[in-house]
Amino acid sequence: MELNMADVSVDVDVDVDVDFDVVVDVGAVVDNYRKKPWALISILQDIQEEIGYLPPDVLIRVAEEMDIPLTQIYGVATFYKSLHLTPQGRHTVTFCMGTACHVRGADKVLAEVSDLLKIKPGQTTADGELTLRVANCLGACAIGPVMVVDGEYYGKMSASKAKKILIESRS
Repeated sequence: MELNMADVSVDVDVDVDVDFDVVVDVGAVVDNYRKKPWALISILQDIQEEIGYLPPDVLIRVAEEMDIPLTQIYGVATFYKSLHLTPQGRHTVTFCMGTACHVRGADKVLAEVSDLLKIKPGQTTADGELTLRVANCLGACAIGPVMVVDGEYYGKMSASKAKKILIESRS
């Protein structure tokens, strides 16, 4: 689901089908930071920690609780790559696309993995197991191309090595 800022209105009246307060009490999280606008990133991180991503219904509640325009909430949520507006996979796979990795074939390895998983970067497999991401640089240039699975770095990556690691991560 892609959200377009043109579709977002400050005065939104939404019937919520899913009650995320059962999973996370948005009001309590906001109150924990005393409704301070400077704490918005921390509030969004705490909520995401609880439910795995930031669904639109929850962002609307944050805007209401903090009395901040919804467009500002979405601006922050879409600016930071660590915040997610869609559900993420059980495992996260990130490919470095920095210069050192790129010249060593990271784009080819990523293309093969993308074909294997049948998803593009930014997407999650249909079974919800893997989310594929790219990063501008992961800071491990000496061992490029680099793939990171759930925070564990794998260097000198090839398509066959990546396939083996991904199969192991799913078991």
